[in-house]
Amino acid sequence: MTSDFNQTDRWAYRREYARRNYPPGTRIRLLNMPNDPNPLPAGSCGTVRAVDDAGQLLMQWDNGRSLSLLPGVDSFEVLERPRHREASARIAHTKANTKGETR
Repeated sequence: MTSDFNQTDRWAYRREYARRNYPPGTRIRLLNMPNDPNPLPAGSCGTVRAVDDAGQLLMQWDNGRSLSLLPGVDSFEVLERPRHREASARIAHTKANTKGETR
């Protein structure tokens, strides 16, 4: 029973780590995809669309493919992270505060 709990914690950690570090919109360059029978070529670039419950990065590759990345298995580098996350929260907060105002 303890090993099941530890396994659950490990998956939860992987999922949350991936969601924090690779939010949607993150641009990535693939370095190596060793375990896939039909891997993308090294150097392929793409955008993270989402992170699933297993912590896999659901990708939209510039070449049109949508093969997921497995952090810790596949090798890749982050090219750019979206900056809109904090800015969007500030804008939404500002809009909510000014909704009832008349000008």
